[in-house]
Amino acid sequence: MHVVMSTPDSSYIEWLESQSMLQAARERARHYAGQARLWQRPYAQARPRDASAIASVWFTAYPAAIITAEGGSVLQALGDDRLWSALSELGVQGIHNGPMKRSGGLRGREFTPTIDGNFDRISFDIDPNLGTEAQMLQLSRMAAAHNAIVIDDIVPAHTGKGPDFRLAEMAYGDYPGLYHMVEINEEDWPLLPEVPAGRDSVNLPPALVDQLKDKHYIVGQLQRVIFFEPGIKDTDWSATGVITGVDGKRRRWVYLHYFKEGQPSLNWLDPTFAAQQLIIGDALHAIDVSGARVLRLDANGFLGVERRAEGTAWSESHPLSVTGNQLIASTIRKAGGFSFQELNLTIDDIAAMSHGGADLSYDFITRPAYHHALLTGDTEFLRLMLREVHAFGLDPASLIHAMQNHDELTLELVHFWTLHAYDHYHYHGQTLPGGILREHIREEMYERLTGEHAPYNLKFVTNGVSCTTVSVITAALGIRDLNAIGAAEIEQIQRLHILLVMFNAMQPGVFALSGWDLVGALPLEAAQVEHLMGDGDTRWLHRGAYDLADLAPEADASAEGLPKARSLYGSLVEQLQRPGSFACQLKHILSVRRAYDIAASKQILIPDVQAPGLLVMVHELPAGKGVQITALNFSAEPISEMILFPGIAPGPVVDIIHERVEGDLTENGEMTFNLDPYEGLALRVVSAASPVL
Repeated sequence: MHVVMSTPDSSYIEWLESQSMLQAARERARHYAGQARLWQRPYAQARPRDASAIASVWFTAYPAAIITAEGGSVLQALGDDRLWSALSELGVQGIHNGPMKRSGGLRGREFTPTIDGNFDRISFDIDPNLGTEAQMLQLSRMAAAHNAIVIDDIVPAHTGKGPDFRLAEMAYGDYPGLYHMVEINEEDWPLLPEVPAGRDSVNLPPALVDQLKDKHYIVGQLQRVIFFEPGIKDTDWSATGVITGVDGKRRRWVYLHYFKEGQPSLNWLDPTFAAQQLIIGDALHAIDVSGARVLRLDANGFLGVERRAEGTAWSESHPLSVTGNQLIASTIRKAGGFSFQELNLTIDDIAAMSHGGADLSYDFITRPAYHHALLTGDTEFLRLMLREVHAFGLDPASLIHAMQNHDELTLELVHFWTLHAYDHYHYHGQTLPGGILREHIREEMYERLTGEHAPYNLKFVTNGVSCTTVSVITAALGIRDLNAIGAAEIEQIQRLHILLVMFNAMQPGVFALSGWDLVGALPLEAAQVEHLMGDGDTRWLHRGAYDLADLAPEADASAEGLPKARSLYGSLVEQLQRPGSFACQLKHILSVRRAYDIAASKQILIPDVQAPGLLVMVHELPAGKGVQITALNFSAEPISEMILFPGIAPGPVVDIIHERVEGDLTENGEMTFNLDPYEGLALRVVSAASPVL
């Protein structure tokens, strides 16, 4: 069992403190204290449209998947001028690197590797595996030269087991106040399981968590166990071995970790306010030192937890999360930046958390719904979700409409799982409670996305699928064998991929896309990443390596050792030289989006339609440029349908992508749409009068 018996030596304590984030945060705060710079900007209210105005097209990088030049670092690859001239030509205005700071854990003075893709942060320094501070600065300057910004991450809910956690275990200073950790009296140690050899903590079984709750140590079991894996993670609680503190007292702690065992949860309402100091320091460091303009708040819905007399602890939708986020987001705005949240909770929560909180929210609302539309050729559920956005008072311009990212395609549909399980929804001519609707949608999607239909996609724990955008499309097209994809299939795949681009880009808000989208990546084979999937984490399948700028065409793996994904479209640089390629089509769509400032438009109508595969979104363009209509056919059938647009002034209807007149909106507001299978149209009604909606 992990035992530190002797009183820790003072030089080690000093070293830990010098390496800790809490100390670094306190030093960073001094640059602001008593300075006028803190009072120059509005901060209390979220400013989504100001945030998207600085950059409305984001490239989401994933450090572990980046192929680098021989001997070069990930940060060098991301700051390469060949890459930036291609990204700039494409129309990218921001790069979201993903977490770049040192992560993992610490044993003695030895750093151990990250266990969650650098989301287990233990320092404000750049992770030496990814590059240097100077290279980070060079990336910010390269982005600035191409009129783009850098987007960084802060992780407010947990850290790794670095210097801060080790000081907390030894009961040093304010450090125990950082974490949701509780000292267990020695007479109760027999209750705690032994820590297995080679480990520094052990997960607690549910019955023991209940027992510790009854003994009034902890708040007990939470509403759900994220990353649940029997025998590995049964609960969100783990116990340390015996550790001798700086005061010579021996202690065993039980600590909370919403995610993996190596990610102890921060305590956002401890009287020391140590967690706030650490996180705010991290945010200020990203803005001041790394040159970031926008920060992602990782897992920001988990900042409050409270015991309840009956049942599980209150650990989601807790008011403290709202307050905590307001504090973080306000400080970021004070320092001249903006923030966004990746909050996969109910629409109520996303809306509540954005009042005075993060400026933008990741679109978890329509993302599973547009995949559902593609897989079924039916847009009804997608329309329902687009309308729900408005029903909860969210502006679609505050959402980040994204293609693939490093996470699984979540099918949690939390909105209908928790708060709205018993509300009634109209779907397919029936009235269904939310919980039943959710099950129905999930079943349809699992059936079409995984198993015998698409054996190359794997389930991710209980609530999602590990897949790339292309492997969602191949599943929709009924392609079972990825090796059978030839030139005709690639053309068809691109067509559907462009349709999904149109959905995400031709509406208000931010449009985000990944390296995997740009090269048309297929998932890896399970055997290639078997060594990474031991804990049930299948997400490695869709994180294959890519090389956007041909920095190392011969390389078969990333710097981090991820195998190169098979790419259907070729590198970004190569595609931009080939008219008709995916990247060239994307470039054209993004230039039209920018010309009409669709990102800043206002969504005014999601009309009813007859054809199952049809989706129509109506937007009022800024600066009096009239009305823009996005019409998409998610099915394999051609569509011809007349739709009524009351309140929109008549006039010629122009296809803004192909620059031709498509027809007219009549005096009585009628217009006919003709769409080929999987075709997307971006139209503008050219009239002198503005809409009266």
